[in-house]
Amino acid sequence: MSNSLYRNIVIATDGSENSQRAISCGVEIAKLSGATVHALYVVDTPSMISETWTAGKEMVHELIIREGKKVLSKVKKIIEDSRVEVKEVLLEGYPSEEIINFAENNNMDLIVMGTLGKTGLERFLVGSVAENVVRNSKVPVMVIRNESL
Repeated sequence: MSNSLYRNIVIATDGSENSQRAISCGVEIAKLSGATVHALYVVDTPSMISETWTAGKEMVHELIIREGKKVLSKVKKIIEDSRVEVKEVLLEGYPSEEIINFAENNNMDLIVMGTLGKTGLERFLVGSVAENVVRNSKVPVMVIRNESL
């Protein structure tokens, strides 16, 4: 018996340990609802590659794209091993904006993502992709906190 509440779930991953917890939770929801999972990795090119940087720019870009593809390949295998339909999505840009745009423009029913749970000055300096997604997304967001918090 499946619940049609969720047909398309986007699981945003960055390859971190905490995103593995988000993958597990998203997969369980997908199993219960019969949903397709869209494993999403956003290459943070605006932060990684400066507009004024010229020497080696293409090589660095290729490396970070390759890393994103490697992460997605691992995530896809984990999800497929759980017998859930999965589609890989690799995007470039500002992570929170790309996650929101993908979810809203592709009829996603739920966004699942992890957070490191940074607070205070560290959160202010680093920013929080999860916080930005929660604040700005029209699609419901499930945030999986770091296990140690």
